[in-house]
Amino acid sequence: MRSPVNWALLGLVIERPSYAYDLAQRFERRYGPALPVSNIGHIYTALGALSDRKLVEEIPGTREGRQPKPRYRATELGRGEYESWLVSQVGEERRRQQVFMLALAAYSKDPDAVEKVMSRCEQAWLQEGMGTPIGGEEPCASGLLGDLLKRMVNEENRLAVGSKLAWIEYVRGEIAKLTGK
Repeated sequence: MRSPVNWALLGLVIERPSYAYDLAQRFERRYGPALPVSNIGHIYTALGALSDRKLVEEIPGTREGRQPKPRYRATELGRGEYESWLVSQVGEERRRQQVFMLALAAYSKDPDAVEKVMSRCEQAWLQEGMGTPIGGEEPCASGLLGDLLKRMVNEENRLAVGSKLAWIEYVRGEIAKLTGK
């Protein structure tokens, strides 16, 4: 399963079993512009895919009443797969960075172009680092753990931006050595 929407939705079900419409609203509040979906139907489709893969299941007895709407909960398989997906994101982030470096090699004969890209990246990382916190309006969790998660996100962001800026200075120094500037 490749869709980040599916994985994000599974995380919301793990956090709290819910109806499909409630999940769609929580998804929008939590992920907002960080993970946009074209319409609410995308959430229903993702929920169907999770159900087909046996990562979520209907809670028995929730299809009662005039307008039956099932509630969904994560299965043990879903929890295990979600944990594995979270861990896999470490490698995915590294892979994206490698692709960036390989793509930057297109300018291997043009140090000025590399410097220009580095300056633009520096501005983008600074803007991103000083921007709004990751995610939408809904907090990651409530209570003490929620506060810890917010601090974790902020610290990761601070360290990530700091390391990117240090890397840019390294690149600039290496280009200066090569070009004698």
